[in-house]
Amino acid sequence: MSNKENEFGGIIGRTYKESTSYWPEPVKAPDSSPNVVFIILDDVGFSQIGCYGSEIETPNMDRLAQNGLLFNNFHTTALCSPTRACLLTGRNHHSVGTAIITDLATGYPGYNGRIPRSAATIAQILKENGYNTMAVGKWHNTPSEDLSAAGPYDHWPLGMGFERFYGFLAGETNQWKPDLVYDNHRIETPDRPGYHVSEDIVDKSIGFILDQKQANPDKPAFLWLSFGAGHAPHHAPKEYIEKYKGKFDKGWDKVREEVLIRQKEMGVVPQDTELAPSNPRVKPWDTLSDDERKLFARMQEVYAGFMDHTDHQIGRFVNFLEKIGELDNTLIMLISDNGASREGGPNGTVNEIRFFNAVRESLEANLEMIDELGGPLTYNHYPRGWAQAGNSPLKRFKQNTHGGGIRDPLIVHWPKGIKNKGQIRQQYHHVIDLVPTVYDIIGINPPDEFNGIQQKPIEGISMAYTFNDGDASTRKEMQYYEMFGHRGLWHDGWKAVTYHEWGSKGNFDDDKWELYHIDEDFSECHDLAEQYPEKLKEMIDLWWREAEKYQVLPLDDRTNERFYIDKPPRDKDRKTFTYYPDTSMMPSSAAPPIRNRSHFILAEVDIPEGSAEGVLIAHGGRFAGYALYIKDNRLVYDHNFLGIEHYIVTSEIDVPAGPSNLGFKFEKSGEHQGIGQLFINGQKVGEAPIARTIPVSYGPEGLEIGRDTLTPVSENYTCPFKFTGILKKVVVTVDGEPHLDPEGDFKAAMGEQ
Repeated sequence: MSNKENEFGGIIGRTYKESTSYWPEPVKAPDSSPNVVFIILDDVGFSQIGCYGSEIETPNMDRLAQNGLLFNNFHTTALCSPTRACLLTGRNHHSVGTAIITDLATGYPGYNGRIPRSAATIAQILKENGYNTMAVGKWHNTPSEDLSAAGPYDHWPLGMGFERFYGFLAGETNQWKPDLVYDNHRIETPDRPGYHVSEDIVDKSIGFILDQKQANPDKPAFLWLSFGAGHAPHHAPKEYIEKYKGKFDKGWDKVREEVLIRQKEMGVVPQDTELAPSNPRVKPWDTLSDDERKLFARMQEVYAGFMDHTDHQIGRFVNFLEKIGELDNTLIMLISDNGASREGGPNGTVNEIRFFNAVRESLEANLEMIDELGGPLTYNHYPRGWAQAGNSPLKRFKQNTHGGGIRDPLIVHWPKGIKNKGQIRQQYHHVIDLVPTVYDIIGINPPDEFNGIQQKPIEGISMAYTFNDGDASTRKEMQYYEMFGHRGLWHDGWKAVTYHEWGSKGNFDDDKWELYHIDEDFSECHDLAEQYPEKLKEMIDLWWREAEKYQVLPLDDRTNERFYIDKPPRDKDRKTFTYYPDTSMMPSSAAPPIRNRSHFILAEVDIPEGSAEGVLIAHGGRFAGYALYIKDNRLVYDHNFLGIEHYIVTSEIDVPAGPSNLGFKFEKSGEHQGIGQLFINGQKVGEAPIARTIPVSYGPEGLEIGRDTLTPVSENYTCPFKFTGILKKVVVTVDGEPHLDPEGDFKAAMGEQ
C-alpha cells in the first residue's frame, strides 16, 4: 500500500509569495459506504435466541432477523479466540496462529496465539480506507504473556487497527466487577449502583459513535461490539432472572423437543430434521433428584435472564442508530463465536473457577446459594444438559467439531442493501466469510502488501450474493475444522467428522470418523461411514490436505499441559519479584509463580501513629486467591481456597507504628499444602496450617499491590481496601523449581467428567 502522506504536489520558492501550498487529499471511504457493526455473542448455541427457536425472550435480536436475514448454515471454529481471529482477518484460525485460545498457545506456527502482520485485520484495512474503528467488550486475541503493562501492545486492540477500545482483554470477566481496559491502560470498574458490563459497553459504543459522527457525520464507522454473554459467569439483574421462574422446570429433554417443533414451524430447520441423540454424560432429566431439578432449573432461569438482559442492551444500541438516522445504512452482523458450553460440568457450578481447578462441588452446598445465582456472590455456569438443549437439534458442544460446536447463529441486518427482509438463508458459510463480505460490499480490494509486509490471501469468500437471492447455490466449496484434536471437513454437502476422546495422549489413529450427508441430514443423525467407505476415505484425505495447507499440523490434543507452557519461556531461574503500589493490576500470566511452591512475601511499610489498614498484596478475589493485609492493627494472611475454605493466619501482636518489614512465609509440606507463618521485623508472630492451596488457577482477577479493587479475596474487608499507610514495595521470593504436574493438578478438570 503506497504512502502518499509525505508527497508534496505544490511549489516551494524562496518565500511564500513565490510558492504554492499543497494539501494531500484526505483518505475517504467509497461513496455510500455503510457503517459496519459486528455484534459478537459468546457461548450462545444454535437455539438460544428466540428467532432460532428459543423460548428465551430476545425481541431485539428477533427484530434484526425480521428486518434482515437469518442464516441456518453458518459455522465457526468451536472456540472463542480462534473464531474471533477469523472474524478479524478473513482467514482460517490456524493460518493466523490462533488454533486455540491465546492462553493455551504453543510454539508452532498454527498455535502461537499471535495473529501475524501478514494477516492485516479488518480494522486496519477499513481505517486505511476512510473508516473510524472502535472496539468494545471482549477481546481475547492478545497473547497471555503480553497482557501486563509491560506489553508489548501490538496485539492489543489499538495495535491491531482499532482507534478506540473499551472492554476486557481476557476470555471472561466478572460481569459485575470486570477487569476493564480503556484504550491501552487498565481502569477501575465504574462505581455506580447496579453496574453491569453489558450496559457499560453499549453506553461506550453509543458514546464513541456520537463523538465521531458529530465531528465528521459523513465518515463511516466500524464497531466491534462483543458481549461477555452468554459465557460464564452468568450474571444478570434479578428482575430479568425472575421473568423465567418456573419456565424450565420441565427439564432439558422436554425443552429440546419443544425447540425442534418451533424450529420447524419457523422454517429454521428442514421439516424432516431429527433431534440428535442425547450426548454422552448428559443425564436424563427424569433420573435427577428433586433437589437437582430445582437447582438446575434455576441455573437455566439465570442464563435466560442473562440473555434477555443482553438482548435489551442490543435493542438500546439499535434504537440509538435509528434515532440518529444511521440504521438504514449500517451493516450489522450478529454472531455467536461457538456453540453452547459444557464447561459447567454435569451438575453446573456456583463458582466456575472450581471446575477448572478439578474441585467438585456438593449439591447441598450449591443449593444453599440458589438465591444468589446470577448475583455478585456467585461465578455461575449451568450444567451441560442445558448446553445440549441450547444446541438443539445438534450434537455435542463448544470445543467439538460436530454441529453443536460449530453451527451457530448469524443474523445480517442492512436495510439499504437487503431487499427481501425476514428470510432464511441456507447457503453453507463460515466465519472467515464475513470479512470478505464487508470488503465486497464496500468495494475494497484487500491489499497484497500492507505496511510493507506481504499479505496472506483472504481465505473466506463473500456472502453478499446470498443477500438478495435466497435460491442461489452455495459458492463455498470446502471448509476444514480442528479443535483439541476433534476434526471435521465439509465438502459439497457432505461432512466427515471425528470426536477425539479426551485423554487419548496424541493417539489420533484410533479416532472413529463419521460421515454425514449434511444437505439431507441437518443434525448429523445418520452415519453413512460404513455405507460409503470410499467417500469417507476421500473426505479424510481432503482433510489432511487442508491441514497441511493451513498450518493445522502438528495435531495437538493436550489441554492440561498447555496451561504449563511458558509462552515464550520466562526466566526459570528468576526467584525474586518486586512490586510497587499505585501500579496497574498484574495479570496472572505475569504474577509470581508461587503455585505449589514455598515462597516468602515481604512488604516494606511505614505505619503512621494511630495505625493503618488495607491490602498489601492480593491475587485473585472472592472466588479464589490470596491476600496479605492489615486490619484492626493485626497482620493477616488469607488463602481463599475457591470460596470453599479460608485458611487464615493472624498475627498475635499489633503491627507497630513506624517503619516495618511485614512478611508471610509459605513452607510447603506436601502437594498443595503447607504451613503459613507471619513475621514482623523478622519475628515470627503467627502460624497456621494451610491444608489446601489453589491447584491450578486463581481465575481472571490479577495481582494488585496496596489494594484489591474487583472482588475481595477476604470477606473480612470491602474492596478496594486501599492501604492507608506508606507502602514502599512488596517483594515475593519463590523457592524450588516451578511446579509442573498437569496430571496431578488438573485431573479431569478439562475432560468429559
